[in-house]
Amino acid sequence: MSDSPQPINESPEEAAPADPTTEPLRSVHTTSFPQVLDELGCSVLVTTYQAGKLVVLRNDGGVLNTHFRNLHKPMGLALSGGRLVVGCSVDVWEFHNVPAVCAKLDENEDYPASSAKHDACFLPRRSHCTGDIQIHEMAFSKGEGGREKEEVDLVFVNTTFSCLAKRSEENSFTPVWRPSFIDSYIPGDCCHLNGLATLDGRVSHVTALGETNAPGGWRENKRNGGLLIDVDSQEILLRGLSMPHSPRWYNGKLWLLESGEGTIGTVDLASGKYEPVAQFPGFTRGLSFIGPLAFVGLSQVRESAVFSGIPLVERLEKAEERNCGVWVVNIETGQTVAFCQFEEGVQEIFAVEVLPGIRFPDLVNHDPKIVGSAYVLDDAALADVPEDLRS
Repeated sequence: MSDSPQPINESPEEAAPADPTTEPLRSVHTTSFPQVLDELGCSVLVTTYQAGKLVVLRNDGGVLNTHFRNLHKPMGLALSGGRLVVGCSVDVWEFHNVPAVCAKLDENEDYPASSAKHDACFLPRRSHCTGDIQIHEMAFSKGEGGREKEEVDLVFVNTTFSCLAKRSEENSFTPVWRPSFIDSYIPGDCCHLNGLATLDGRVSHVTALGETNAPGGWRENKRNGGLLIDVDSQEILLRGLSMPHSPRWYNGKLWLLESGEGTIGTVDLASGKYEPVAQFPGFTRGLSFIGPLAFVGLSQVRESAVFSGIPLVERLEKAEERNCGVWVVNIETGQTVAFCQFEEGVQEIFAVEVLPGIRFPDLVNHDPKIVGSAYVLDDAALADVPEDLRS
């Protein structure tokens, strides 16, 4: 491609290592990446459980600004209106956008930008302890677990217990669905359930890495034991996939990532076939769309038993041939139009989420002064707050 990689503009805080033993987080990007964000009026969130970061990718005067926030093993993301939910190691964190705080960020030297102004600020509002259930993908979904059709719940993939679950007011989680071949709830990661797709506001399809009821059984055939399952019918629509992730409905088509091949493609439900659209130099995981573009997460994947023997590693034998970052592909042509590549500190990505209409957001979970002094009240209570204290 014609665009050459450019160094990313990182502040010292953003470039801090994930822990004292790691190298600084360094990245490069094509000049087209911030241009794409600018033209589409969006930004991108990325989770890396390996580095313990939520990464915000945003345009700042024609340069891609990467913003890192520490979380404990963040994986799944769910966005609904002004709510952002992040699934972490043993808990679920919910953040709400409080736009009134943006002016404080712009005035504060701890939130540097060369020309951009903050237009969203996500502050923590609630957390729920689930225990270590390996939360993977998440979504806000209607009518789950016998609820009324219009009631919306946060549904997440509970990989440890091989089921879909939702938050509970009293318990660690409430199971709402499991594959027909899973006969009980045991903490054994039997099939490595990992991805979910929503259609008309409800979870419609899931991906798993094996059709097995034995703890860890999916590992025996990880190369091509992957499945796509219809949630309502329990029918297995596709078999023989190589470590599939991130199923998504978009523009009337069902997309998914065949991670073990490093591809993105569509599913022909009539024929039961997966049709690749593009192939990448990395383990594809994390997918979000806007306009004609797909933002795809790539992981370098480690030299380990989990990733040995998959087609991607055979195609790109040397670790340095496999990339980590976010690639932008035109889904109509299959051509890569931009990428952001992490060179050090980040090797694995899980979730990628486009924030349409939000150009320069921040998530504040580290600043006790801002979190402690930002009060959100309903309209009735706000009416009794002196006018000079309202934002």
